[in-house]
Amino acid sequence: MMSARLGWTLVAASAALAGCALPEARVRTGLERAGLSPRVSGCMAERMVDRLSLAQLRRLGDLPHARDARSLPDFLREVRALGDPEILGVTTSSAALCATGLAG
Repeated sequence: MMSARLGWTLVAASAALAGCALPEARVRTGLERAGLSPRVSGCMAERMVDRLSLAQLRRLGDLPHARDARSLPDFLREVRALGDPEILGVTTSSAALCATGLAG
């Protein structure tokens, strides 16, 4: 039978994994809503969640016109308007690597 300590360890590990998956899913969904393909969105979300803080990811989620983006350059123009060079750098490099198939 499983010990109580092992049980709590498994619960903690599951919670940690779920905590990582939720931001990535939200970012992926937001990128898809901004008009990016599911493949590129998934690839970018994985990279962005690893490289940006939760506060930065929230700022990305608050972009008012991102849903109106018609293309990747339109989306990046919206990101540039945030004025955060780290967000712009991570988003731009992720977009380039994921769109070309060099990442993912």
